[in-house]
Amino acid sequence: MSTPCAQRDSMQGHPCFGGDHRKNGRIHLPVAPACNIKCNFCSRRHDCANESRPGVTSRLLTPAQAIERVREIAGHPTLGSLIKVVGIAGPGDPLANEATFETFRLVREEFPDRILCLSTNGLELPNALDRLLDLGVRSLTVTINAYDTRAGAQIYGWVFYQGRRLTGQEGAAVLMRNQLIGLERAAKAGLVVKVNTVLVPGINDGDVERIAHEVKQRGATIMNVMPLIPQAEFAHLAPPTPQRMEEVRSANECIIGQFRHCRQCRADAIGLIGETNPASSWKPVQIN
Repeated sequence: MSTPCAQRDSMQGHPCFGGDHRKNGRIHLPVAPACNIKCNFCSRRHDCANESRPGVTSRLLTPAQAIERVREIAGHPTLGSLIKVVGIAGPGDPLANEATFETFRLVREEFPDRILCLSTNGLELPNALDRLLDLGVRSLTVTINAYDTRAGAQIYGWVFYQGRRLTGQEGAAVLMRNQLIGLERAAKAGLVVKVNTVLVPGINDGDVERIAHEVKQRGATIMNVMPLIPQAEFAHLAPPTPQRMEEVRSANECIIGQFRHCRQCRADAIGLIGETNPASSWKPVQIN
């Protein structure tokens, strides 16, 4: 098993983990439609090619279609040399979809030089970690939006875990417990871990610093505080201003490094951060 230091050194090609985001790109494979929690700011009901936000994809891919997409991009005259990372970030939660594991298996077999990356809400992370390690996943993003279960109860409509649909503080407590346990185990196993936190004004403002302290102690290397995109049940809320976002990031930078280049990417993002080409702009893959 690789040591943590060796794993961090190997992330220099990852635009979200210290690599140059102007030279290193990524591809997100939208193979994971199912989700095991309901975030009250999440809406996956429509897609616009010009819209960049999590949960959006122009089409879902099967694992066979996903590996064909990677082949297409690898052979592209420009993007072929830019794409260092192959990630799965939705449009649901990757760990709630068996297709995630099959897709990573196919990519690893054919493109062993690519960095495999996963973004998850962390609910199933303790249960799935060994499978991810066996598949060679090297970087992990866990989205943690609350430390206080009262804030979590407002952010999450429900949590579906071990056959039960949990709501309120009970659901939030189960989710947050698994997030922190999974994060710590992943970091100890050598994965490089980033934590995403959506800043929801009036709900989790007071949690960000506590999240930063907790995830740093458990082995996360960087934090990405993202502004709320008002939609779904939170459509009536005003997003934090750029000034407020910078205040929060700067206040927590002494605790854990802050990632400032995030563009809240689509589940089918392709290319450099800030220059995303959704999958809809590519010729559809044909699978016989």
